[in-house]
Amino acid sequence: GGPTMPIAHIHILEGRTTEQKKKLIEEVTGAIHSSIGADKSKIKILLHEIPEDDWATGGITKREENQ
Repeated sequence: GGPTMPIAHIHILEGRTTEQKKKLIEEVTGAIHSSIGADKSKIKILLHEIPEDDWATGGITKREENQ
């Protein structure tokens, strides 16, 4: 028994550097570990990078918003 491994899905816009994404992964892993006691080696983080044309709020894409 015991709980299964935690899996965190994070959706972000494309454009972050490898270093920024690595820091995000490390900090989210640490937060999950400290909040629920999960073994760090069992924590899965999945980053979903969304293009500006595929991210919209109120019918306006991020690309349109940034023009």
